[in-house]
Amino acid sequence: MPGQTHPLIPDAHRRTVLRAAVTTLLLSVIPKGFASTDSRVVAVRVWPAQAYTRITIESTAPLTFKQFSLKDPERLVVDLDGIDLNGELQTLAGKVAGDDPYIQQLRAARNKPGTVRLVLDLKSEVKPQVFTLAPVGEYQHRLVIDLYPAVQNDPLLAFLDDQTAPPAPAAKQPDPPKQVEQPSRTVDRKDLKIDRLVTVVLDPGHGGEDPGAIGPQGNHEKTVVLSIAKKVKALLEAEPNMRVVMTRDGDFFVPLGVRVKKARAVQADLFMSIHADAFIKPDANGSSVFVLSDRGASSTAAKWLAQTQNDADLIGGVKIANVKDAHLAKTLMDLTQTATLNDSMKFGNAMLGQLKQINRLHKNSVEQAGFAVLKAPDIPSILIETAFISNPAEEQKLIDDAYQQKMAQSIVNGIKAYFAKNPPLSRTKLAQA
Repeated sequence: MPGQTHPLIPDAHRRTVLRAAVTTLLLSVIPKGFASTDSRVVAVRVWPAQAYTRITIESTAPLTFKQFSLKDPERLVVDLDGIDLNGELQTLAGKVAGDDPYIQQLRAARNKPGTVRLVLDLKSEVKPQVFTLAPVGEYQHRLVIDLYPAVQNDPLLAFLDDQTAPPAPAAKQPDPPKQVEQPSRTVDRKDLKIDRLVTVVLDPGHGGEDPGAIGPQGNHEKTVVLSIAKKVKALLEAEPNMRVVMTRDGDFFVPLGVRVKKARAVQADLFMSIHADAFIKPDANGSSVFVLSDRGASSTAAKWLAQTQNDADLIGGVKIANVKDAHLAKTLMDLTQTATLNDSMKFGNAMLGQLKQINRLHKNSVEQAGFAVLKAPDIPSILIETAFISNPAEEQKLIDDAYQQKMAQSIVNGIKAYFAKNPPLSRTKLAQA
């Protein structure tokens, strides 16, 4: 009978069953957006630079997103699904500095249950790239927003963009005038002989999302090597007929392949990647020099180091498919067929001869491994590990301005020692070789 209770079902149990039925009914009719989210934002970071500004949102689970742009004024809108607005996300707006090259201001707000909307008010038109990265190293899932200028103001980056653009339809061109070799200007000194402008590319390792190795006191490899590279640049530019190009001049990430492309775009005579080593044992110490290997690594440690450095693209974050390097085989073949690898070894030995005057050498000979950043087939290239930042004593040296200056001078001396015995060919001779 309605209203009667069953004598064998206690009232408490009947109320529990009723609540469960009501909950199931509500879940079946409430929109999915009201359900609790599975992902939580744990960190947000902003990396401003003239090359591009990067925003990184790190979360405990993958985020899905939608993006669209608005005009008058320029805005980028990114909707993040599967998260709620929390304290970490609310700090994002305050991380945008007034001198950011591309972002005027940033707003984060709850658009609807389970969706957070980011609105970026922009200072100029941009070409945005929004993508996700799988967990790697210390990072969990990341969503990345890269803001590139619509009109590239870096001539070198603009040149590289042009090289990746689809080719324009070919048009018949008049025959070019015959090239006349220009007389070279020779600078003859006891320690250096140069008969033309020499281009040296300095590559401070890591940057931005990729801190590199971290010392016991929390100092980052990316910061130390950038400071040393800037000192090297200043010293080199004081030399006659020297031109210096840096793959990065601020705290932002540059993919390994782009570093090599920059060197080739400026027809570099030398390429030097500068790092600060790390190892699991804190007593490891000393400076090292590496070149590319076409026969495998020269030691287990070299192989391990190359792998950790090659992981930079995964840590720094690159919007590319993870495919095999089809160019590597051709690169190594070219290196074998030309004098580039031999020149790299000569460059490395000249550098070791100078480094040992200010620091103990971890290895007395140039080591070899498959470093991705050394794959330019036509440019003598070395990777310098200035010291072990994982060693407490060497970490203190590396953050000391006076020691950085000594290291920079030693690197410059190594470059000059190499050119003293291996003067660069003139461009005309180089083209005929």
